[in-house]
Amino acid sequence: MSLKKLPELNASAYAGIRGHIQSYVLPSAMSRWTPGIQAAAGDSPDNVISILDVIGEDWWTGEGVTANRIAGALRAIGDRDVTVNMNSPGGDMFEGIAIYNQLRMHPGRVTVNILGIAASAASVIAMAGDEIRIGRPSFLMIHNCWCLAAGNRHDFAALSEQMAPFDAAMADVYQERTGVDLKRITTLMDKESWIGGSAAVADGWADSLLEDAAIKHGADTQASAVRRIEAALRASGLPRSEAQRVLSDFKSSLSDSAGNGGLSDSAAKPVAAQALQDLIATMKGTK
Repeated sequence: MSLKKLPELNASAYAGIRGHIQSYVLPSAMSRWTPGIQAAAGDSPDNVISILDVIGEDWWTGEGVTANRIAGALRAIGDRDVTVNMNSPGGDMFEGIAIYNQLRMHPGRVTVNILGIAASAASVIAMAGDEIRIGRPSFLMIHNCWCLAAGNRHDFAALSEQMAPFDAAMADVYQERTGVDLKRITTLMDKESWIGGSAAVADGWADSLLEDAAIKHGADTQASAVRRIEAALRASGLPRSEAQRVLSDFKSSLSDSAGNGGLSDSAAKPVAAQALQDLIATMKGTK
């Protein structure tokens, strides 16, 4: 297990309410995430795990970092030391808990490199490192557990009680790993705090800074661009289900322009432009 005495997070304790509490990526975290940030090394050694996506399965792409994927990587690595390169806006709390525990129990030394951001559930995963290194312009983000909910005032009162143990568990991990006063940590979580590289090292959230040469900035993918649009739609107040519907229409229009009608690239561009205009109109509430 980890060389540090880190507390276990008992995901099974929350199994009964998992269907009622669904954790999603905060729009504020998604807007700051740059998917193109990766480790600068060429071919990664076979004891390196990359967490460079949302935590949990991404509904849009079918991708995302899951506990099953991390379990497979750790089985292949065996008892050797492992390096985890991170750049994630967070995501599913339950998947984050499972991945944290997997890394915490790994028999070898775990080094976590925060290349871009480790937000929300990803920040919990980062705490499993025996050594945490962070880029100077990189960020950790911590906050209280976030979800989407509907109901009357009694439902929301009950939901508040259900979510409280999540926040307490995260605060416990942060406090044990950093040594920061628990009251200070809960205050930072209440405010949704972004902790930059130098501050993270100074305050105990990370052990050292990564060299700038260890981080490269690649190009964003089309999927990451769509995720940014989704974040903007949700930040504008559009319900998640409606944002998904609009994005599905957008994706269909691009597919039709590129494939089904046999259009050239020049002919496809106006269709894509119109789809983007429709998205913008939806965000402004004019459509």
